[in-house]
Amino acid sequence: MKMISKAGFAAIFATAVFSGAVSADTLRLSHNTGDTTTWHKGAEKFGELLSEKTDGAYDVRVFPNAQLSGGDQMKQAEMVGRGALDLVVTSAINVTPLVPEMAVFSLPYLYANYDQVDATTQGEPAKLLEDILRDKGIEVLAWGENGFREVTNNVRPIKTPEDMKGLNMRVAGPMYIDVMNALGANPQQMQWGETMTALQQGVVDGQENPIGAVIIPQQVFEVQKHLTAWHYSYDPIFLGVSTEVWGDLDEATQEQMRAAATEAMEYQREITREGTAEGVAFLRDKGMEVYEPSEEELAAFRQATKPAFDTWAAKVGTDIVGSFQDAIAATPAN
Repeated sequence: MKMISKAGFAAIFATAVFSGAVSADTLRLSHNTGDTTTWHKGAEKFGELLSEKTDGAYDVRVFPNAQLSGGDQMKQAEMVGRGALDLVVTSAINVTPLVPEMAVFSLPYLYANYDQVDATTQGEPAKLLEDILRDKGIEVLAWGENGFREVTNNVRPIKTPEDMKGLNMRVAGPMYIDVMNALGANPQQMQWGETMTALQQGVVDGQENPIGAVIIPQQVFEVQKHLTAWHYSYDPIFLGVSTEVWGDLDEATQEQMRAAATEAMEYQREITREGTAEGVAFLRDKGMEVYEPSEEELAAFRQATKPAFDTWAAKVGTDIVGSFQDAIAATPAN
């Protein structure tokens, strides 16, 4: 066999590098929902942008439906925090078992519109939560959107708090258990991966989720008859990276990763809000009965859920809740 000179080997190696033959570092990103959702599209966009900004140095593999945590959507953040996962896209409410303060975003009837939401998630109040998550081993790169959560069920239209009584409702996290109990419903905490089957089989009567991010892309309208657009709780998502991964990056790469995340989550928020804006008409076309409560009716729901608000505001702490309320008060309601 003909021997390759050192110079020849160097030339071959250089050609491999410049042709992209040297493999990129693979980062694993886990999220809760299916591959048709805006969560997944935002995660894929992040991978594309990170590859572009780092000249192909990183390859992000996206795993939907919490595959890497055995389907346990609550476990993903904890796994990122201890370095068992590289990246996560998850919602604030799914992180409350690890960081109870994250419930602040989802306190019932905290927000009236998107401007108020953005004043917190894209402003100073969110930094208070980022500091806490950093101490848990998660560096928040950017905030996206799950959205205002609306209620669906197969039993009856929900027009008053009394209409919720006795309904078996799937919920995502501990705060929503208290909210449903305050309304007289029977909450059942359940992984999203199990929920569609539970709705089909009548194990639960209903669920609550945002229209643009979950109800439409996950085709909840195929297994639910009634929807009430009560906007009772808002749920942001965030794209976070393990502090172990983050700490191993040089400053330039950190800037590239954060820029990719910021751009990807801006895109994710945009397509989520577009889907929500068009969603009510779409759902009616699909045969759902959609009820939009009046301001007076919403006030009744707000009053009924106040005990849950007070309980969780105390768990979050007055400093954080006050920061959010101050930012909201400074943003006019539409």
